[in-house]
Amino acid sequence: QVQLVESGGGLVQAGDSLRLSCAASGRTLSNHFIGWFRQAPEKDREFVVGISWNSGRTAYADSVKGRFTISRDNAKNTVYLQMNSLSPEDTAGYYCAADIRRYGLGPIQTTPDDYEYWGQGTQVTVSP
Repeated sequence: QVQLVESGGGLVQAGDSLRLSCAASGRTLSNHFIGWFRQAPEKDREFVVGISWNSGRTAYADSVKGRFTISRDNAKNTVYLQMNSLSPEDTAGYYCAADIRRYGLGPIQTTPDDYEYWGQGTQVTVSP
């Protein structure tokens, strides 16, 4: 079992930055994938970025490349999402998720069904 807790969301203005955190407990995230997804009202949950914990390999959605950066802290078992140059289109609930089954092997998956554990989410609202 893995428990994931997101934090760091809030209300900001366009152009501002936020850093989200995803703290894991229950097991180490080593050898696994962690992903960030987001979901806006009446829209499907979409992939934002993923990271292979051991290798540091990352994959970003085109919509956030160059603006968002994922990182990890081994000692804290925590993943971060640095979000810069935010726009109203980034407004959504942001969720972190863990893909445990594949032990970090293969490509980083981008569909929600490939992730077994989810946090409760943190809301990001960007005003114009």
